[in-house]
Amino acid sequence: MSLTPEQKQIVSTWVTAGDNLSAVQKKLFVEFNITLTYMDVRFLVDDLELTLIDPAPKADTSDVSKTPAKAPSPAAPAGDDTDVEMDDAVPPMPDGVGNVSVSIDRVCLNPNAIASGDVTFSDGVTGKWIVDHSGRPAFTKISQDGYRPSPEDGQAFMRELSAALQARGA
Repeated sequence: MSLTPEQKQIVSTWVTAGDNLSAVQKKLFVEFNITLTYMDVRFLVDDLELTLIDPAPKADTSDVSKTPAKAPSPAAPAGDDTDVEMDDAVPPMPDGVGNVSVSIDRVCLNPNAIASGDVTFSDGVTGKWIVDHSGRPAFTKISQDGYRPSPEDGQAFMRELSAALQARGA
């Protein structure tokens, strides 16, 4: 898909204003009804010779004495000694496209899984998911007994899970 010169200029203003690739991806869909993968948006930004603005300065890792103390994970239940950090949830797609958010555990503690995390479906039902050693996704916990996501939410979950795993390099 090719963007018009006007659309390219608008994308340039978004990037120079500090939008990250996810924000540009969402705005392309909302503003122009253009669906691009995260990688396609990355290529677009490169083709337009734009530089993404790093929102936070890089920490000086050369001196370990300057490393801040690690706070306990807010996702860990009270009394749980494990310190598992969670990635930020992958932002949901715009309204009408399946508002499902997926997050990936930084450390997968399930020996039967290669990845795990949390999901929130469009109707607010939450759950835990894993991807087993054969690459099959499964739910391990769902907040509502007998819950089955809608077909749209099921597709959105698979899309968001795939995007989150790809962004993580898994």
